[in-house]
Amino acid sequence: MIALDTNVLVRLVTRDDEAQAQRARAAFDAHAEDGGLFVADIVLVELCWTLAHSYGLGRADIARTVRALLDNASIVLESPAAVKNALASFAAGGVDFPDCLIVAKSAAAGCRATLSFDRRMATLPGVELL
Repeated sequence: MIALDTNVLVRLVTRDDEAQAQRARAAFDAHAEDGGLFVADIVLVELCWTLAHSYGLGRADIARTVRALLDNASIVLESPAAVKNALASFAAGGVDFPDCLIVAKSAAAGCRATLSFDRRMATLPGVELL
């Protein structure tokens, strides 16, 4: 298995540098069959943040991107169940995907609550405003 860094996924999604996008695609194709491509949770968080803040992508586009990674048989996500739960929370409201993933991973770890000062995050089930 080969791990992907955020910038490889950004090139694949945005194609803002065609030469790098082609190299990323070639690497994706070359390694997709030898155990898959690993995407760590932090890479997924960076990807969503970058797409929103550097590229101005909206919630629907970010959700589609995460869904495509989740559904791709060549991609091995670090926490697929938490990503699926976070994606559902993200699609349902005004909370950023990284915050949704924090809450989903906390719940998966058996935490009864996540404490936060973030009022928007506090709209998610299991989050308590501190």
